[in-house]
Amino acid sequence: MANFGGHAIPGSFFLLYGFWLTVKYVLQHYWRTNQPKGRQTFPPIFKRLDYIEGGFQIFAAFIGIMVEQFVVDGPHAHLYNDGGWIKLMNWQHSTMYLFFGISGIALILSTKFQLVPRGVGRFGLSLALFVEGFLFYYHVHSRPLLDAHIHTLLLVAVFGGSASIMLEMFIRDNIILELFGSCMFILQGSWFYQIGFVLYPPSGVEWNLTEHANVMFVTMCFCWHLAVALLLVSSTSAVVWLTVVQFSARGRDIEIGMRNTSSELTSQKALLQESDEE
Repeated sequence: MANFGGHAIPGSFFLLYGFWLTVKYVLQHYWRTNQPKGRQTFPPIFKRLDYIEGGFQIFAAFIGIMVEQFVVDGPHAHLYNDGGWIKLMNWQHSTMYLFFGISGIALILSTKFQLVPRGVGRFGLSLALFVEGFLFYYHVHSRPLLDAHIHTLLLVAVFGGSASIMLEMFIRDNIILELFGSCMFILQGSWFYQIGFVLYPPSGVEWNLTEHANVMFVTMCFCWHLAVALLLVSSTSAVVWLTVVQFSARGRDIEIGMRNTSSELTSQKALLQESDEE
């Protein structure tokens, strides 16, 4: 991950996953709010979405591990030799991806089998984020000031997401809590890109990693990323909600039209039968 692309890949994953969760949670919330009391069972389409989500996590984790292990200068699945540890940074990143893969497996199992508790998928995802933050916390020791600080800011999004998803196990079907977790994923994704731009700028103009003014700017920039993440989640939620409402209204209009047509045909048949009898 010691290059711009190494930060852009996980950044893209978290951005995509954040938008995915936003759409899924809004659809689920719309379904819950339009069902009679006591009927909270989701239709089969939501199970399929969970299968897709779990499969995506497993696939992304596998690709991440393969990239970290088998790049040209990677450890190639070797952890130690006579000279000492081999590419521990790559091994830490592989460990992070591993737990996201475990999270995907947990989600699929909890969706497939009723014996598996419902919250296992969320627990797995919360645990994966915690492990990511835990490893990152000890990932930046003895690094230059700006390098350590920009990774420390990442921990705000990581641990914030972990805590919110853990709360979802106990406070279920809370749309605000769910969308906050989505927001933390989007924030984490965009911040990975920011880390890549600061530490490995594509333009080639390097940042001064020891200047305090750069630390102040990056801290302010993190707040801007948070504001943009909130805006993206809000706008995406609004678009999805309005789209679903519009399609639902069209569906009801079609259903009403079909009922009216059916009743008219029934009336016409009755009139014809009466005229025949006369």
